[in-house]
Amino acid sequence: MLEQRSFRDILGRFTTGVVLVTAQTRRGTVGMAVNSFTSVSLDPPLVALCAAYTSTTWPDIREAGSFAVTILGDQHAELCKLFSTKGVDRFSGREWAFTRAGHPIPADGLGWLDCRITTIHPAGDHELVIAEATEGALTDGSGPLVFHAGRLTELAGVAGA
Repeated sequence: MLEQRSFRDILGRFTTGVVLVTAQTRRGTVGMAVNSFTSVSLDPPLVALCAAYTSTTWPDIREAGSFAVTILGDQHAELCKLFSTKGVDRFSGREWAFTRAGHPIPADGLGWLDCRITTIHPAGDHELVIAEATEGALTDGSGPLVFHAGRLTELAGVAGA
């Protein structure tokens, strides 16, 4: 079997975008940074994400049954780090907008989706979450925040592209 560290290092070479997953829950406003996020289907509009069983945030979002996803831009590295840190106030000191479903979203994200959880599958040490996008909008045209080789970075322009 492939050793866990090698597997992680190999997959770290696959560049991903970074999103915030936020929700208004019975315990208050919660959120987490996620890089295991992807589109699944256009009809119906479905997305997927993976949430670790060890997450202290995911159980509240799962119980709420819905959440917002905000696509982060290259100006959001510090926000992403904040939402990856346990035991800190993630929502103070920043301007937040709210979706019609009541979920917080950064006012300067690249785009957002309101999502309703439809299916959750056990997947190793994570849960694979499928959710239907019920509403959303593009909100900014700046460059994306990307995750590669264990670090946040900006997408570089390619000459001649």
